[in-house]
Amino acid sequence: MTSIPPHRNGGITPVSKRVMNLSHFLRQAARRHGQEIGFVWGERSWTWAELDRRVDAMAAALADKGIGKGDRVLVQSKNCNQMFESMFACFRIGAVWVPTNFRQTPDEVAYLAQASGACVMICHADFPDHARVVTGALPAIGFVISIGRSDFGEDYDTLAEAFAGKSTPTAAVDHDDPCWFFFTSGTTGRPKAAVLTHGQMAFVITNHLCDLMPGTTHRDASLVVAPLSHGAGVHQLVQVARAAKTVLLSGDRFDIDEAWRLVERWRITNLFTVPTIVKMLTEHPSVDAHDHSSLRYVIYAGAPMYREDQKHALKKLGKVLVQYFGLGEVTGNITVLPPDLHEPEDGPDVKIGTCGYERTGMQVSIQDDQGREVPAGVTGEICVCGPAVFAGYYDNPEANQKAFRDGWFRTGDLGHMDEEGFVYITGRASDMYISGGSNVYPREIEEKILTHEAVAEVAVLGVPDRTWGEVGIAVCALRPEAALDEQALLAWLDGKIARYKMPKRVIFWDALPKSAYGKITKKTIREQLEAQNCLSSENKPPA
Repeated sequence: MTSIPPHRNGGITPVSKRVMNLSHFLRQAARRHGQEIGFVWGERSWTWAELDRRVDAMAAALADKGIGKGDRVLVQSKNCNQMFESMFACFRIGAVWVPTNFRQTPDEVAYLAQASGACVMICHADFPDHARVVTGALPAIGFVISIGRSDFGEDYDTLAEAFAGKSTPTAAVDHDDPCWFFFTSGTTGRPKAAVLTHGQMAFVITNHLCDLMPGTTHRDASLVVAPLSHGAGVHQLVQVARAAKTVLLSGDRFDIDEAWRLVERWRITNLFTVPTIVKMLTEHPSVDAHDHSSLRYVIYAGAPMYREDQKHALKKLGKVLVQYFGLGEVTGNITVLPPDLHEPEDGPDVKIGTCGYERTGMQVSIQDDQGREVPAGVTGEICVCGPAVFAGYYDNPEANQKAFRDGWFRTGDLGHMDEEGFVYITGRASDMYISGGSNVYPREIEEKILTHEAVAEVAVLGVPDRTWGEVGIAVCALRPEAALDEQALLAWLDGKIARYKMPKRVIFWDALPKSAYGKITKKTIREQLEAQNCLSSENKPPA
């Protein structure tokens, strides 16, 4: 590597970029607000001091089993206090937290274990098949810790009690040391592990506090209505940084009435969710039955929000909506539309359809196919640079090569920027679509459908849906003499992929259109669906 001339680096000798271990946020909260409630789940609650002691104990237990800096810890769990604690236990010993979407199938989770190089698994007792499939497929998984008593692993709470009062030194970390593998498929294929680092996440936390929920303190409280494995986990890490309590729903089913009761009981000031959930929360009668005047920030991301839904939510809640745009690879830090720019009524100065302006410390560039920045108002690919951009995909140089160009991260989303710097998303360069806030990648579903003996060809496309934002339509061609109908195929597919990836409809054609090179052309399929008035989940093809 060529060294930097002294006159260009200010004469500074490069040294290790030591940064704070993220688990220190919990230690700080315990020192300053130890006897205050930090976490609530159902009728149980834990103080910051109790949480810190439990994290110390689990960190010591993991270290006793040989887990240390750089080791990957796979976590398959629904929301619970143990899952929340496992994040900080991993951080404290310098290990990498690798949470899964708990709705994924055992085979899908086994792939994540393999792709991440995990050597230990923490698995909720409700998922014995996941533990069996993962350990059966990966001998490298040395042991399993069970959240709740089970037949497949050591009980988490028993371990925490056994190591109570013990601790292990907090691992020293550099800026680029990984702390979290955030699984995302980017723009194509199977899931990839986006590497999040201690230094990057310290910036992300600061940025969230600056742009999304300024003024947050230990007097605030946050309600969790999404899995802690992804965006909600980032959001709750931000709460810990300011000792704001986290409140979980009592069960894994989304109970709207309970959500509003918890808002009233715990004087909830912020929550993170997706547009679908905002719509459900504000259209349910419970919104008028419980006091929600404590809310200051209702943060939504993951998909565009229909303008009428925005206006309805604003009328119910007041000007508390905050929108952000950002992929997992940028940990949500691309743009922000704060409460004061969410207007309840349309007007000449209201920027309808924007996802906001650049986040503090981040820069957005709208680029053409050659990487040249395009003028204001011209559509191109949304690219971003700044400290919130991830370190790259783990063990995937090909994906990294495609994801970056001249230092810019390429989001794969298409859009434009106006003269004032507001960004508008107009489409996606990839086939990926967003259903209920979760990214869905058609190729994975197509590959699974093609394993059905009757299916010869398939294409899955995302189409608009009023409830979920987008859902999938599968267009299939059958093998000669084969017979299959929509309900039979959906029943066969159920359980083979996560439910949020399930197509809402299946359409059968004699053959799928192809290019001169024999490749199925989704553009032509979409055009034909549009001609048949089928580009909506509600419309059926003509008989």
